[in-house]
Amino acid sequence: MEYSHRSRLLLVCSVLVLCLVTRGARCDELTSDFYDWTCPGVYDVVQQQVFSAMREEPRMGASLLRLHFHDCFVNGCDGSILLDGADGEKFALPNQNSVRGYEVIDAIKADLENMCPGVVSCADIVAIAAGYGVLLVEGLTMMFFWGEGTV
Repeated sequence: MEYSHRSRLLLVCSVLVLCLVTRGARCDELTSDFYDWTCPGVYDVVQQQVFSAMREEPRMGASLLRLHFHDCFVNGCDGSILLDGADGEKFALPNQNSVRGYEVIDAIKADLENMCPGVVSCADIVAIAAGYGVLLVEGLTMMFFWGEGTV
């Protein structure tokens, strides 16, 4: 199950769109291969964790996309949805009983911190996980539909 090229393209396109609509962003500093040399294997770790989570809960792909949306909706895509403070976005009234998938992001972050400490941002983890959540829905749907496994 290899989605690395498609997911990287989705990630790069998403970042470029955000750069175009966000004032003051320095798009000339972004590269699509940044993690290839700073944290090789980042995409594999995220893909495996998201796939595993979606095997347990098929709706997790949609939940990760919603988590990403809620992170980006207030002051941009900065990972602030993950902050545990009582006055943070995570516990804001609109997000209560609505946003889920935090445990998947926490598991990904733990794996990546073991692999390459302090390199991959929480905002990037949320974005990459949401991208894989969308991409993997098709694969899980086909597996279920064609009877190649149980979801």
